Amino acid sequence: MWATTWMEEANEIVSPRIGLPRLPLVEWPATHADEGPRGLHWKTRHLVEWANGRSFIWVDDEIDAMDRLWVDASHSGPSLLHRVDPAKGLTDADFTALADWLRLVIPR
Repeated sequence: MWATTWMEEANEIVSPRIGLPRLPLVEWPATHADEGPRGLHWKTRHLVEWANGRSFIWVDDEIDAMDRLWVDASHSGPSLLHRVDPAKGLTDADFTALADWLRLVIPR
């Protein structure tokens, strides 16, 4: 799933460039109220609710320590919050980190 404010443009612009198929989109609430502790990203609470205990990876350039703390305390399933350097975008090292985490969570 895409959890981005790019919405459908993620499927049109990003997916083809990184080899992903068209993906469903997280639907964001109409308002992005400042709920929760200071420093919590406005997406964090909604993503935890959406995941509902399921494993998930969140890749974003705005993930911070407060988001990690919130997810650790509020989400019962495995999760990886992976921050991407906005100046570099997704790199081979990022894809390696994501694949390594998936291998740990979903053993073959």
